[in-house]
Amino acid sequence: MLVYILGVVLFALGICVSVALHEAGHMLTAKGFGMKVRRYFVGFGPTVFSFRRGETEYGLKAIPLGGFCDIAGMTALDEVTPDEAPRAMYRFKTWKRTVVLAAGSFTHFVVGLIVVYLMAITMGLPNLAGKPIVDQVSPCVRGGATVEEYNNPECTPNDPAPAKDAGLRPGDQVVSVGGTPTPEWTDLLAAVQSAEGPTRFEILRDGQAQTLSVDVPRITRPMTDGGTEVVGAIGVTPSGLTPAVGALTGVGESLSFTGTMLVETWNRLLEFPERIPAVVEAIFGGERDPNTPVSVVGASRIGGEAVEQGLWEVFLLLLASLNFFVGIFNLLPLLPLDGGHIAITWYERVRDWLRKIRGKVPGGPVDYTKLNAVTMVIVLIGGAVVLLTVTADIVNPIRLPQ
Repeated sequence: MLVYILGVVLFALGICVSVALHEAGHMLTAKGFGMKVRRYFVGFGPTVFSFRRGETEYGLKAIPLGGFCDIAGMTALDEVTPDEAPRAMYRFKTWKRTVVLAAGSFTHFVVGLIVVYLMAITMGLPNLAGKPIVDQVSPCVRGGATVEEYNNPECTPNDPAPAKDAGLRPGDQVVSVGGTPTPEWTDLLAAVQSAEGPTRFEILRDGQAQTLSVDVPRITRPMTDGGTEVVGAIGVTPSGLTPAVGALTGVGESLSFTGTMLVETWNRLLEFPERIPAVVEAIFGGERDPNTPVSVVGASRIGGEAVEQGLWEVFLLLLASLNFFVGIFNLLPLLPLDGGHIAITWYERVRDWLRKIRGKVPGGPVDYTKLNAVTMVIVLIGGAVVLLTVTADIVNPIRLPQ
């Protein structure tokens, strides 16, 4: 239990750090362009402590969930003092305001990429392509006419150990079997099951090509529809991770994997609305679909279980995924998200450009008060989704398989 609690705390801390860096992205870019940053705080609620350095007040709030960066004049309707007016954000060029507004999401992408890179060079990345990488080498292979016999883990002196005897090791990637290429694990299974006797295995071990001879035995196993079949077997299980790589190779691997994760995150975001009914069903006793959305509470619980089971790759991948999700979600063109402010900034820019072509003066700033109703609807919907996911994560949480 203590390890589980530690995992929950570590994951929650990771989220807090990500949010703090999000707001720091806004602050640093704003200061870099010369905008006035009044305050930078981590958390909400009563102030725990604060200090002033230069023109900016820095501090920590009592509730470490979120944070804010107060930039003078984020819109033309914000009140600014006479000394702040020349450096108000709305006075700066459109592209500079866009950079400042997008810096928070960009920071999440950087944090996610760093986490992925650390995984690549230490423990490997998730084997999404299904590469035939060996995770474990069994001490023997044995057949059986029944499921119970076939799944019996006990080895006898007469049971063959083809993979072990041939020298296959965890982390080896099987490139071909008997001259047949095996780009995926399913290809490896098919080739092994049809093989018999000494068979040439080409593998990659630590990036180096090697050749092994595996004496593939034929074993009897039960079929799902009844009866038995005789197939080849060598006694290996697939790995969910690719081998760890060097520092330089890790850069390319991380960028490629991050691109894949961003695309998958966008696809999951598009599917988000249709998964909400399943969350409601889970609250009232239905089976919780592991693909349903989770809140920060649910993610922290999964992070705690991952640490408890020693699955640090799950912990880190979840942390990276959360950063990618928040980064993309925050860029949606909806108020009060940063993406909504970016959309309005560029609407004003395009509108004024069209007015200039027609010989008219620039239009006034967008009246945010006229968008309050739409903003409130979005806030209420977002709050309802948060409430639903938090409730589901408390009464019927997603759990890692034991």
